[in-house]
Amino acid sequence: MCGRFVRISSIPEIAKRFNVKKPFLPEISPSYNIAPNQEVIIINNTEGRQLLPCKWGFLPSWAKDISAGIINARSETVAEKPAFRYALKKHRCLVAADGFYEWESKKGRKYPVYIKLKSDDIFGFAGMTNLWESPDGSIIFTCTIITTEPNDLIKPIHHRMPVIMPRENEDQWLDPSLENKNVLLSLLRPYLPEDMELYPVSPKMNSPVYNSPENIQRYRGQIQTLISDR
Repeated sequence: MCGRFVRISSIPEIAKRFNVKKPFLPEISPSYNIAPNQEVIIINNTEGRQLLPCKWGFLPSWAKDISAGIINARSETVAEKPAFRYALKKHRCLVAADGFYEWESKKGRKYPVYIKLKSDDIFGFAGMTNLWESPDGSIIFTCTIITTEPNDLIKPIHHRMPVIMPRENEDQWLDPSLENKNVLLSLLRPYLPEDMELYPVSPKMNSPVYNSPENIQRYRGQIQTLISDR
């Protein structure tokens, strides 16, 4: 799954990386510990490429309140689930990120690790969006991140990983005219493990309120030894 991630690149950097030509958002502070229900930056292509703020936690039309947001959607069932079928066809996006966290179980405890591209490039998680109308009539823009089976790097840590869309597939994923579910599902694959790396980070980041550059620094403690032994 994907339960926490990092976006530290600036809005101009994200716009350049994803070829967003239209005027883009004012600068938004970086976050080293994005948690569910917080604001994320997405790239969509409904009227040309745009950067938009979005609440992480997909709310289908029948959701009763904002706490029911779905942060992850499984690639294996996304084309069949009533909550996601239409969004897969019509409301796909990329969620801008610089890295994400996962937790490794060792000796009955869980230790956080940070996962990123070896190149340090910004990347986009495959995602979907939906506009949800709350009971009071307000409209909230929401999104989910699609997950898939893990690659060889993630497999020892977790049985799922977020879909990181390769650059060469981004145009196709964002193409509003593409609705063929078989083609779309073929894009939802594990990212190449040789292009990724992970390392242990401080357990301080377990708390969503801890938002610091220290979160993504390599942790030099007992966790290092435990994770190195896997």
